[in-house]
Amino acid sequence: MAMWLLSAACYGMDVPDVFDDPLQVNPDILISGVRLPDQSAVICAPEVDLSQPIALSDAVDLALCHNSQIQMAWASIKIQSGVLGQYKAAYLPTVTGTVSGLNTGVSYPGVSSANTNTTGHTAYANLTWRLIDFGGRSANVDSAINLLDAALASHDATIQKVLSTVIGAYFDALTAQAVHQSRIDMAQLANHTMEATLRREHKGNSSVNDSLQAKTALAKAKLAEQRALGDYRKALSILVYHMGLTANTEVLLKAQLEKPLNQDKAVFKALQDWLVIAQDQHPAIKSARLQWEASKTKILATRSEGLPTVDFTSSFYQNGYPNQGMQHTQSDTTTVGVMLSIPLFEGFSRTYKIREAQAQAEKDQAQLNDIEKQIASEIVKAHADAVSAYENLSFAESLFAAAIATLESSEHRYNKGAADILELLSVQSALADARQEKLRCFAEWQSARLRLVASAGLLGKQVL
Repeated sequence: MAMWLLSAACYGMDVPDVFDDPLQVNPDILISGVRLPDQSAVICAPEVDLSQPIALSDAVDLALCHNSQIQMAWASIKIQSGVLGQYKAAYLPTVTGTVSGLNTGVSYPGVSSANTNTTGHTAYANLTWRLIDFGGRSANVDSAINLLDAALASHDATIQKVLSTVIGAYFDALTAQAVHQSRIDMAQLANHTMEATLRREHKGNSSVNDSLQAKTALAKAKLAEQRALGDYRKALSILVYHMGLTANTEVLLKAQLEKPLNQDKAVFKALQDWLVIAQDQHPAIKSARLQWEASKTKILATRSEGLPTVDFTSSFYQNGYPNQGMQHTQSDTTTVGVMLSIPLFEGFSRTYKIREAQAQAEKDQAQLNDIEKQIASEIVKAHADAVSAYENLSFAESLFAAAIATLESSEHRYNKGAADILELLSVQSALADARQEKLRCFAEWQSARLRLVASAGLLGKQVL
């Protein structure tokens, strides 16, 4: 009762409840909030103005605040901190108490004068404190600590996965947006060519066939523009889904793909360096390693459960004993003792429980090895893609510049009558291809760069 009143008083005075986490098992992240590997904070704004174009960092914040997988990983941290608190509590004594109000009536048939009726109470209190358990409590605490750390690492790994997914979706949408704009520009160019061809036909400087081919090229450009618009809308819907917004939400993108957000060559450190970084810092590897350590510790805890235990006990009885009637005369009884419990035979269940714990440890070790190989494979591929994509950037720029110069020359020659419509349309098609390659190289560079950082477990806002 006194503890309950103290807890209520702390709540009423806005003072931290001393019973909220008395064993200090809650990790700091539950108080300070989520932070990314670069220590940048996750900002969950109450309202987001989606009428304004959103940057990549805005899309990341929305995804991290609304993603259900992150929320489940966050809840797992709370669950594991609760488990750790339960195992730590095993080091403390347990105290129970019972107070009963009783009315005891005794009647003697035939001798009513001897009947009695007594009203009173009985009280019972017990204290039990485990003194020796041959390492069971310690092993359980160590296992719970490892599982809590694994839950923290798993939460970080989930964040990394969500970051990688939403960033990929954002760049896919940016690419689709740029392609759509490119198709609009090419349609306008085709329309300009058709108008020029019609003027030349009117003056008698070109044939009807040239005009028909120009109209055909314009129709193809319009069709490509419409298809690009459909792809852009699809990419936006995928991005909206990964940001955790409703399906009918409309968003605008702030960044421009033709201007790379980051061309930092720091990603080109040696491949071996990236592999070492991943081994040391990738949260998925950390989580799997800690799960394995917890499983190995659980073997000791399971084995110790079949060993003897020593408990200190003390009990107090007033006016009787539990589940018995009240005594007619007031009495106080106190017992103090040490209890030794020795498990003699459990039907061989302990043997199979230990084998189960050992098999679980073997499984977790195999899972750790699989995750390490998987992440190493992702880093090798992402590193090769990043280096190749960066080298392609300059070639794509040169190709696009050459295509523009060729188009300007062909238009000049066509207007002077030195080139036919087929040459002009061919050059325009080459320009469209060059622009597509430029956009593709920009998108591949950004995607590969961020995939490399994410594969090493270092993805945060500072590299966006």
